[in-house]
Amino acid sequence: MKERILIIGSSGQIGTELVMELRKIYGENNVIASDIRPSSKDVMSSGPFETLDILDEQLLRTIVKKYKVTQVYLLAALLSATAEKNIELGWELNMRSHSHVLDLAKDGLIKKIFWPSSIAVFGPTTPKENTPQYTVTEPNTVYGITKQAGERWNEYYFNKFGVDIRSLRYPGLIGWKGAPGGGTTDYAVDIFHQAIKYGKYKSFLAENTVLPMMYMPDAIRATIELMEAPAKQVKIRSSYNLSGISFTPKQIAEKVSKYIPNFEMTYNTDFRQVIADSWPSSIDDSHAKKDWDWEAKYDLEKMTSDMMKNLKKQYTISA
Repeated sequence: MKERILIIGSSGQIGTELVMELRKIYGENNVIASDIRPSSKDVMSSGPFETLDILDEQLLRTIVKKYKVTQVYLLAALLSATAEKNIELGWELNMRSHSHVLDLAKDGLIKKIFWPSSIAVFGPTTPKENTPQYTVTEPNTVYGITKQAGERWNEYYFNKFGVDIRSLRYPGLIGWKGAPGGGTTDYAVDIFHQAIKYGKYKSFLAENTVLPMMYMPDAIRATIELMEAPAKQVKIRSSYNLSGISFTPKQIAEKVSKYIPNFEMTYNTDFRQVIADSWPSSIDDSHAKKDWDWEAKYDLEKMTSDMMKNLKKQYTISA
């Protein structure tokens, strides 16, 4: 049976890149992008796009039937910092979108789902160093609470209805193709743009705040590898820990300074510092490595080099 894939949230940081990669694998017309707003030029011009408010369950079902969708990647969400400013929308969007897609599978309309969790599922009582797969999860943000609840729904639908749901606890994600989406870790994306354009950046996190991060090519590859793994290898149906690089604002600023010698970094912490302080500094992803052979490829040096090369092209600045 030919796979027909629907990406919900194709205009976001992950969706922008995931759509294009999946179209390379499955064919442009077999990957349907969708969002409440238009996606990138590449996404819009290379294959089908549907305007979709994920809270409209009937429209979602109409699109799934129209394209004979077999897989859904649900990326639409209100992220950590944004959800703290709009609690009710954060809860409604993150939870209702999830239940709408889970019910598609329960009702036999689709056969496989990807749903992203996050390090936000952890909280101040979670071990911060090498955070294990199975540990205390007491999140203290709206976003984290929705992810914790979502992980429990994943397991429930898998165990009760046989829904093939797969998930990753993403660390902070860094990429050059999409704009930051309102997350606490977004400083590590914005710093590159501000450094190239203005030669300076004011960080909203303290200089020694260590957070787990990942370069987007690794995140996209992990997502697709998990979805393509045989079902018997997917042992965890809540969400897999995923690890890439851990660093501080000071450390990434030092790397940026190698490419922009007069780069100036200043610090002015805000409410996002409290969120960051509640999250782990490093992640144990040994279960992902064991179950489906996951391995990150980018370290801080390699990531910084690639970000600078591509963003300088984007801003038409010679390397």
